[in-house]
Amino acid sequence: MDFALILFIALIVTGTISLWDRLVRGSHREALTESVERKKDPWLIEYSKAFFPVILIVFLLRSFIVEPFRIPSGSMLPSLHIGDFILVNKFSYGIRLPVINKKILDVSTPERGEVMVFRFPHDTSINFIKRVVGLPGDKIEYKDKRVYVNGQPVPLIPQGEFNFREVSQNNHIGKRYLETLDEITHEIIVDPSKQTTETSYAVPQGHYFVMGDNRDHSNDSRYWGFVPEKNIIGRAFFIWFSWDLEGSGDLAWDRIGNSVK
Repeated sequence: MDFALILFIALIVTGTISLWDRLVRGSHREALTESVERKKDPWLIEYSKAFFPVILIVFLLRSFIVEPFRIPSGSMLPSLHIGDFILVNKFSYGIRLPVINKKILDVSTPERGEVMVFRFPHDTSINFIKRVVGLPGDKIEYKDKRVYVNGQPVPLIPQGEFNFREVSQNNHIGKRYLETLDEITHEIIVDPSKQTTETSYAVPQGHYFVMGDNRDHSNDSRYWGFVPEKNIIGRAFFIWFSWDLEGSGDLAWDRIGNSVK
């Protein structure tokens, strides 16, 4: 079950019990004289009143301001590592109603190069994180391990090699590049040992084309299609915690506090 739905149900249950206690049982308590010893509230009422304000604050923050996510795979290396815990801006792409994810207020739209979290189009119970490469109306080509946007090659600057491995998998040696999508410069990895098929895509209106920064080890729009606007959750912007799951398993202090580029 979706965590947002669980939180919403908990909010309704604790809120209803707290309101009933205030309106119904509260009137009975006022009728008691000071000489009558007040009985302790039943545990359900006591816990509901204690947790309702906490759940309300968490629900509002998580639904409209910021939501935490964990990076489970290496598809966004070297930008995001396995074990990174990130924060996602929930209002940068518009205000949406929680649970049903329906937009009620436009703020801005995703831009090329931004790192976006969204619900996987083929299973909306799963959240994905990828980089926005194509906007509505764009023509995207991928050939010789390079992205072309509307016929223009995306600038790449070689940065040497990058050694990596995903959890419980073999080591890989990839080539590292600085890629610039519009005004956003970020790092990507390509694996020379992987074959590349020349492909092209026309991004339909209301949809986005996304790719992982670890280009040859990413399950993205090249394989399952486009991200509809209704599936967008928000923009990733901050690493608030990180475990070095690809190495020592200790805290990755050098990654904590970094912005997502």
